[in-house]
Amino acid sequence: MTTSFFVFGPESGQSAGTEYDVIVVGAGPAGMCAGLYCGRARLKTLVLDKLAPGGELLNTEWIEDYPGFRLIRGVELAQRMEEHAREFGAEFRMGTVTEVWSEGVDKFVRTAEGDLYKAKAVIVCTGGSPRKLGVPGEAEFAGRGVSYCAVCDGAFFQDQVLAVVGGGDAAVEEGTFLTRYARKVYIIHRRDQLRAQPILQERAFANPKIEFIWNTVVEEIGGNDAVEWVRLRNVKDGTVWTLPVNGVFIYIGFVPNSNIFRDPVQTDPNGYIITNERMETSIPGIFAAGDVRVQLVRQITNAVGDATTAAIAAQKYIEQLKDAERRARAADPTRSDS
Repeated sequence: MTTSFFVFGPESGQSAGTEYDVIVVGAGPAGMCAGLYCGRARLKTLVLDKLAPGGELLNTEWIEDYPGFRLIRGVELAQRMEEHAREFGAEFRMGTVTEVWSEGVDKFVRTAEGDLYKAKAVIVCTGGSPRKLGVPGEAEFAGRGVSYCAVCDGAFFQDQVLAVVGGGDAAVEEGTFLTRYARKVYIIHRRDQLRAQPILQERAFANPKIEFIWNTVVEEIGGNDAVEWVRLRNVKDGTVWTLPVNGVFIYIGFVPNSNIFRDPVQTDPNGYIITNERMETSIPGIFAAGDVRVQLVRQITNAVGDATTAAIAAQKYIEQLKDAERRARAADPTRSDS
């Protein structure tokens, strides 16, 4: 049975949607795992995301480092996680969350679509967005040769020449993936060695279609109707030259999606949310899990680990609220709870 309610105070007079025990913001691996554990605890749980469940899994062709699956497609793993969470009662809805805030013990979530939800606890699993180079031509050619997702756009570049910018796991792995379509892939890195895992480096170095350009940064992306070239600068000697390419795939990190809080939570200088060992933020009852929070590595495995902790901590937090309410009611039999 669902419960409709109205919000008073700052949101006076505005009708809100269904009330939940827990609202999970974001439906990537962390969000789906949090939904599973909250549902399994018999908490009324809503998982909100602006896109279909899966997060970055939907942009990853193959996954080979998730325990129990020697090799599995990202889309398939996302589907399995979603189905598992639904089996335990988690509800999924599409909605672009624009604001999260706390009013006493009540937590509120607002979406760009005009929906307003109330819960006892919120788990934020919003991940991050691709970091931009910030060079001339990047925004102008987005979707016309500039991309941040090889799985999404690689097939459009059959037998063409591509540039990949970055030196971490994503850049090297996605650069290797692009060789399925491109006749040549340049991996451009500002340093003289990669940061990617050794196994990914070995594959890339062994791939005859890949050429590395070291100690170099992109200063401009240009062309007419689509990308035709990148202007490069060597950071060691300052040499500038133009490299003809048909597309640029950018993998230089992520910016955490941590700007949805009405009352700012504690973050590090890069905007990643700081939590305690229970995954609780600086606002009691609001938790964070996955790529959006401060941590050493950002992998599927630690995202679901974070989410497991956050979900169990949220359950205990809600139990404490209910215990306090029962004690207050016992101490004052005339109390009326709205």
